[in-house]
Amino acid sequence: QVQLAESGGGLVQAGGSLRLSCAASGLMFSINYMAWGRQAPGKERELVATITSGGSTNYSDSVKGRFTISRETSSKTVYLQMNSLKPEDTAVYYCNIGVTTPKFRFLAVWGQGALVTVSS
Repeated sequence: QVQLAESGGGLVQAGGSLRLSCAASGLMFSINYMAWGRQAPGKERELVATITSGGSTNYSDSVKGRFTISRETSSKTVYLQMNSLKPEDTAVYYCNIGVTTPKFRFLAVWGQGALVTVSS
């Protein structure tokens, strides 16, 4: 099995910063992409940031200029640095990694989620 371990969620005041981490483990041939999504109560899950195996990044309009996604290839870890946090950023944040495994050509794996709460 491929497993993801998330950490870094918590409480922060508006304008503050947090860094989320997500480490992948298990048998996988390759990682095709790494990403972060978030879901607030009553809302659909939205894609926040992605990074390809080549290092290309994309961000949702709501977080551009404030969030940065990065990865460490050797440790199979993806990070989300969140600066200038706003109350509307409050959500459960999920890491998402697309992998190739012995069984699946492509498998999207989601982390358990980390709650980020931003106070006014």
